[in-house]
Amino acid sequence: MTSNDGNISARMENGHVLITPSGISKGRLQTEDMLVVDLDGHVISSRPDRKPSSETPMHIEVYKHREDVRAVVHAHPIYATTLTVAGLEFPVDMLPEVLLTLGDVPITEYATPSSHEDADVIRPFLKTHNAMLLRQHGSLTYGKNLDEALIHLERLEHVSEIYWHAKMLGNVKRVPSEAQAKLVELREKYFKG
Repeated sequence: MTSNDGNISARMENGHVLITPSGISKGRLQTEDMLVVDLDGHVISSRPDRKPSSETPMHIEVYKHREDVRAVVHAHPIYATTLTVAGLEFPVDMLPEVLLTLGDVPITEYATPSSHEDADVIRPFLKTHNAMLLRQHGSLTYGKNLDEALIHLERLEHVSEIYWHAKMLGNVKRVPSEAQAKLVELREKYFKG
């Protein structure tokens, strides 16, 4: 995560959400910098000089719609964000690993960062996806734990970078459609839930 950008949260056993504060580099965070908020976004505990991330409503929206999700990562990965700036779709059919493990990655409508608009534009995709690109505002990935949310983020960026390099070389090959169907079938059988 560059500078103070992005935010990370985790659902606690009691249902509250542990979230990174606003305006602090994630690499410099200390345990005592973290905040606890409820599912209405109200601060439960915090240092007096800390404010919750301005993207808290977006994180809470994920937890409200996905009981299976225990962690959310919002980041601004360079290559994946570039796709949305260029108006390109995420190349879900370029590498078998994406079809097998992640599936389709939608791109939301544009929303003003740090507003409730972010929560609104992600809502249509929450039940059916574990990763999405926020138009001109990075990515949102989530999973059963922080490791899974991070793996989804890393996969998004990895594929986006390969796609960028392939486009620079002038030719992007896609997984054959019959193989895509097999990979989706395997994902449904082995990687869902």
